[in-house]
Parts: sequence; structure tokens; C-alpha cells
Amino acid sequence: MANVRAKLVYPVSQVKRPVIARLALDFNVLADIRRANVEDGNGWLICELEGTSENLKGAFEWLSEMGIEVDTLGDVVES
Repeated sequence: MANVRAKLVYPVSQVKRPVIARLALDFNVLADIRRANVEDGNGWLICELEGTSENLKGAFEWLSEMGIEVDTLGDVVES
């Protein structure tokens, strides 16, 4: 299993969609949310994602297709 800390930045079209649930159900990727700010017009999450390298790669590709920006982070939590 691999662990990745990432910041997900949501466009307005994705704020109300169950993105984290889809990661778990469709890609078998667990998300531990560390910080978040979600409003009507935009949102971001900092989370630790856990899954196989292949599942994480598929999840990142899907997130990108959905218009969600994925920035992998080091140990420092950013906002």
C-alpha cells in the first residue's frame, strides 16, 4: 500500500458531488481528511490517500478528468 498526502482543489461544478465516496467505492482508495474549506463556489481538501500505486494513479486520473486539481504535498500541511 502507498500513502500520499495531497491537496484537492474543487471547481464550482464538483463542490456538491460525493468525490471522496467515489474514491473509496470506485478506486479502493481511503481518504483521511486533514483540513478542508468547502463553500458554494469552490473548495479544497488536504487529505492522506491510501491505496495501491495502481489505484492511486487511477484515482488521480479520474480526479483530473473531473476538473479537480491534485497537488501532492510533502510533510508540511498547506492551506
